Amino acid sequence: MKRVERALLSVSDKSGLADFARGLSELGVSLISTGGTAKALRAAGLDVTDVSEVTRFPELMDGRIKTLHPRIHGGLLARRDVPAHLAACAEHGIPLIDLVVVNLYPFVKTIHAPGVTLEAAIEQIDIGGPAMLRAAAKNYAAVTVVCNPERYAQVLGELRVGEGCTSAELRAELACEVYAHTAEYDRQIAAYLREHGG
Repeated sequence: MKRVERALLSVSDKSGLADFARGLSELGVSLISTGGTAKALRAAGLDVTDVSEVTRFPELMDGRIKTLHPRIHGGLLARRDVPAHLAACAEHGIPLIDLVVVNLYPFVKTIHAPGVTLEAAIEQIDIGGPAMLRAAAKNYAAVTVVCNPERYAQVLGELRVGEGCTSAELRAELACEVYAHTAEYDRQIAAYLREHGG
């Protein structure tokens, strides 16, 4: 596996984020980020590229549309062992993304807040986050995907020991964690909408 060169970070839970991103930066990893995450990284003194610079498209609809773009998902899904995939990336200017750090909008926390409305709950249904997580997890042979801040130290440790690479075993384990996480997220949404949505 080639070393991690580019990471995309987009998180609602920013605990441990600055230290993790700083560790990535020290390893020579370039950082791409969205909205509030990019702001937090800049506040920590880190260089970061906005997702809108990568997509060449602004965030739209109060942030509903940010990362749902071929220049993001192509970089996540391109198989590194398929020349046609890499050629398509080169032709369309799609940067490969080697590490994805995403945690989802706090839907469960929101629905347990006193007096929460259906509209407020619906706005906390993450779309781009699960899409990025699932895309990265599907391509775990080449992409490291992290949905839990408690994994930051482990991932950073492997990158340091592995000269910028993570092990196949860790990538597979993290991919499984992603699918379990997104499945539970969707289960909670379905349960809430079944009770309150109609």
